[in-house]
Amino acid sequence: MSRRNHIAFVGLGVGISTLMPSLALAQEIDQNIVPASASSQYIFNSLLFLICGMVVMFMAAGFTMLEVGLVRSKNAATICVKNIALFSIASLMVWVTGYNIIYGVAPGGLMTPLADWFGNVDGRLFWAADDSDPIGTGYSAHSDWYFQMVFVATCASIVSGTLAERVKLWPFLIFVVFLTGFIYPIQASWEWGNGFLDSKFAFSDFAGSTLVHSTGGWAALAGALVLGPRLGKYAGNSITPMPGSSLPLATLGVFILWLGWFGFNGGSQLAAGSLGDIQAISRIFVNTNTAAAAGVIAAMVASQIMYQKVDLTMVLNGAIGGLVSITAEPLMPEIYQSVIIGAIGGCIVTFAVPLLDKLKIDDVVGAIPAHLFCGIWGTLIVVWSNNASIARRAGEEAGLSADAIADAMDAAPSFVGQLVGVLMIGSFVFVVSLLVWLVLKFTIGIRVSEADEIIGLDRAELGMEAYPEFAMR
Repeated sequence: MSRRNHIAFVGLGVGISTLMPSLALAQEIDQNIVPASASSQYIFNSLLFLICGMVVMFMAAGFTMLEVGLVRSKNAATICVKNIALFSIASLMVWVTGYNIIYGVAPGGLMTPLADWFGNVDGRLFWAADDSDPIGTGYSAHSDWYFQMVFVATCASIVSGTLAERVKLWPFLIFVVFLTGFIYPIQASWEWGNGFLDSKFAFSDFAGSTLVHSTGGWAALAGALVLGPRLGKYAGNSITPMPGSSLPLATLGVFILWLGWFGFNGGSQLAAGSLGDIQAISRIFVNTNTAAAAGVIAAMVASQIMYQKVDLTMVLNGAIGGLVSITAEPLMPEIYQSVIIGAIGGCIVTFAVPLLDKLKIDDVVGAIPAHLFCGIWGTLIVVWSNNASIARRAGEEAGLSADAIADAMDAAPSFVGQLVGVLMIGSFVFVVSLLVWLVLKFTIGIRVSEADEIIGLDRAELGMEAYPEFAMR
């Protein structure tokens, strides 16, 4: 279900047979309770976007702290510059092209025809708010733009950590321009903009396990392959550990990300103007938190078994793996299903990090396992959680007939549809990202010199140090 259809149906009060998540959870309500007026729904929907958008924006701080804590101190200031810069670039590119690409696709299509872009530049470049029918739309146009923008920025943050400590600042930021202005918006339009994945394959990605997190993971993987590992990381069959500068700081970053995920998933309900919506958002919060907690415990157990000691970095990424895994569908699962989904996400991270090292793919913060691999897992397992939930709730809570339940199951996501979405988006993002990285590599270069990598990017790229009192002279 595309995002715009989602909120439009909620605003119109479509019946249970539409299988909108907010209505699938609806309980029998006292008839004396008066539904919110259209203007009240408009206000609450807009507030949801704005408040959750601010919470998601705070995830930028979480990513920054996580990355700073997991890189060596000589590269910490560069991480800070990259993260505040990429958020700013995303803010501008979603205004220039991104939003209009996401929602400019022809229904059921791949993307807006290029002829339309060149023939109607004013309509395709530079987003402008349209509040001509606020009640009919159901939310403020500015609030919707802001909420979509912070999702794009989150995707870009994923790439930063993987390529840390050896990528040049300006080529990285040029890539962010392409990622936030074109790559992310095009693939997002296929699902959230009424594109072909939504209309032809019933692909379902509630808050972006694939559209946001796997997209960032694919872009990061392409960059890591072109960029190569850090100096001294791999020598023959041996792997040299490169501990980060501050595990307490990295832990703080994960707690901030955990908090931000409530806005990420809860805000993706896209409506807060009814009792059903608030019930849905509350359920999303619980499932989101449960999956993260399960990811942590699973990563602790798995790392204890693998290394005979609990690895804090694995535990931190276990939380993120659990969060990413539940993001594709945080509403429909029962709590026990959220535990299973999150726990498997934590295990995926624990086993995938050493696998990447064996392949000599240097991912400084473990973003590829946490965001790419867990994003794929979370998207595919939607079929299990949704089908079980639809069958139970349609029969028990909505009182639908057997035929209606059968129709509901037919409309539910299928494994084939989910797999097609994962493969199509993955292929597109990886190939285009790889091309952009290769062009940058063979034109302006993307990797700092060996001498600069040794002294650290803070001194080489910025001419300053994050911790000057502790720097080696």
